[in-house]
Amino acid sequence: MAEAPFVPPARLLLGPGPSDVDPRVLAAQAQSLIGHLDPEFIKLMDRIKTMLREVFGTANPFTLPISGTGSAGMEASFVNFLRPGDRVVVGVNGVFGTRMTEVAWKLGGQVERVVKPWGQVFTPADFGPALAKGPAKLLAIVHAETSTGAWQPIEGMAAVAHDHGALLLVDTVTSLGGVPVEVDRWEADIVYSGTQKCLSVPPGLSPLTLSPKALEALKVRAASGPVFPGTTPPPSNPNSIQSWYLDLMQLEKYWGSDRVYHHTAPISALYGLHEGLRLVLEEGLAARLSRHAKNSAALWAGLAALGLKPWAQEGHRLPSLNAVTVPDGVDEVAVRKALLTDYSIEIGGGLGELKGKIWRVGLMGHSSRIGNVMRFLEAFAKALGTQMKLPDVKPALSAAEAAAR
Repeated sequence: MAEAPFVPPARLLLGPGPSDVDPRVLAAQAQSLIGHLDPEFIKLMDRIKTMLREVFGTANPFTLPISGTGSAGMEASFVNFLRPGDRVVVGVNGVFGTRMTEVAWKLGGQVERVVKPWGQVFTPADFGPALAKGPAKLLAIVHAETSTGAWQPIEGMAAVAHDHGALLLVDTVTSLGGVPVEVDRWEADIVYSGTQKCLSVPPGLSPLTLSPKALEALKVRAASGPVFPGTTPPPSNPNSIQSWYLDLMQLEKYWGSDRVYHHTAPISALYGLHEGLRLVLEEGLAARLSRHAKNSAALWAGLAALGLKPWAQEGHRLPSLNAVTVPDGVDEVAVRKALLTDYSIEIGGGLGELKGKIWRVGLMGHSSRIGNVMRFLEAFAKALGTQMKLPDVKPALSAAEAAAR
C-alpha cells in the first residue's frame, strides 16, 4: 500500500513556538527554486540583510541569517569567539541561560554562572563581581526567556561588560519583532534570534548581527592558531574556528561581496524570511510592537478576571510569551491536552524546574490577534473549569476586549 500524504491538522499555535505563519509566507516558500548563487537570489540575500538591520535596530554591516534554528545562532555566537580556557559569564534565570552555559562548557570555556530565581531579571550590578574576577571574553544574557516569560532589560549591560573587557552577547529569539530590540542603542556586540517566534516564519533560520567590535574579535579568534597544538592543519589551511558549518568568517564570504560558496543555502526558507520581514515592515515596527502589547494586556485582563496569576517578575513580563501560574491542585497537562484535543489550540507547559507549575501562552507574530485571545480564553475556561470552579467567562471576555481597545 502506498504511503498516504501527510495532512497536518488545523491548529491555533499559541505555545512558545512556532507561531502561526501568514499565508503570504507559506506561498512565498512554495515558489520555484533558483540556484543559491543565481544573480537574482543574491539580490534577495542583500534585501534580507537590509531588512534584518532595520528589525534589529542596527547599522551593523555583519547582519545575516544562519542556516539553522535559534539554537544554531546560539552555538555560532559562542563557537566563533571562544577558545578552550576562555572565561564566560552567563546570566542563568531559565532554560535558555542554562543552555548557554552548556554550549560554552562543551567548547572548553570556563563558565561562571550568575543565577536568579526563574522568572526574575538581572541588573547590570549583578554581573560586576563575576566579571571582576578576571578577564572574560563574553557576558551572555537572554533578552526574552521563553521558559519563564521574563523580559530582561538590556540597558546598562554593555557598559558593565565593556568595562571589564568582555563582549555582550544577547539572545533575542522570542523578542525580535515582538518587543523592542535596539542593538545599536544597547551597544550589544553579538545578537541572535530565530524566525519561528515573533517573525512568524517557519523554523530553520537564525538571524544574527555583530558589532564592529565583535567583528574585530572574530578576526582575532580566527587567526589565533590551532586549537590543538602540535597538529598539522590540512593543506587548505582553514582558520581556527572550532566549527566548519557555523564559521562566521566563511559565511561572511558567501553573504558578503565575495560570494564564495560555503554550503547550499536553504533557498525556500530564505524566500519565506524575505516575505516575513516584508510583512513586519509593512505593518511598521511601532504598530507591530503595540499590537503585541495590547493583545497581551487583553489576555491578562481576561485571565485576571478568571482568577489566574502571572509567573514572571512584575514589570518585566513578556507580551510575546505569557507565563501563567498553575493553580494548586490542577493537572496542567490535562488542561493542555483538552485544549489541543477538544479545541485544537496548542499552548506550552513549564520546562525544567517550572515543569507542572506554569502554562506558557504565546502571542507572537501572526498568532497575536485579539480574536485568538478571545478564542483561547473561552476554551481555557472550559478546559480548566472541569478541575476547579471558575467565575463566569463572560466578564473575562469583556475585560479582555476592553483592554485591547
